[in-house]
Amino acid sequence: MKPITLSFDNGPSPGITERVLDTLAERAVRTTFFVVGDRLRDPTARRLAERAVAEGHWVGNHTMTHSVQLGAAADDSVHEREIGAAQEIIGSLSHGDRFFRPYGAGGVLTNELLSPGAVEYLQGGSYSLVLWSIVPRDWDPSVDWVESCLSHARTQAWPLVVLHDLPGCAPERLPELLDRLAAEGFEVRQEIPDHSMPMHRGAMRATIDHLVRSH
Repeated sequence: MKPITLSFDNGPSPGITERVLDTLAERAVRTTFFVVGDRLRDPTARRLAERAVAEGHWVGNHTMTHSVQLGAAADDSVHEREIGAAQEIIGSLSHGDRFFRPYGAGGVLTNELLSPGAVEYLQGGSYSLVLWSIVPRDWDPSVDWVESCLSHARTQAWPLVVLHDLPGCAPERLPELLDRLAAEGFEVRQEIPDHSMPMHRGAMRATIDHLVRSH
């Protein structure tokens, strides 16, 4: 079996995340939900994150507002607002490795992803930086994102896929994706592959210079 890891960004979304959780439970699949801190202010959304944890999923930090690329921000205080404040509201729901996924503006890995200050902040807070290798654009109705995901997955030893528990995104075709992955011999694993986690609990395991603003 060939490993693949799925993850879900930008939720929780009442009315949507439930469907994702139901589908994953039916297939005995576990994953990681990278949540947006602001969304957890809604008690209904927080209960969805609590349900995810209760069902064996992991929860990571996907910034407070999902609106600021840390490498493009001029104000280094943004790190406390976007990373620290989100981590505080996630609280006990957080995975012990303190997973953090930066806002990528469409999933592009560039040097606008992080700043030197953001890297220092993550290291000082013992965060684990979780990136990705496939973003099939499940939000774009002009894209056959299931086929795109499979096409890219076939070329990678252990892909990490970013999907979204948002309206108009993954839920409608998630069963199809899981069926096709199984038919092609993929095994969905919860673990984060090493290549997508260059920082673990604050310790660098691989270079991220290409993702960090140089000035």
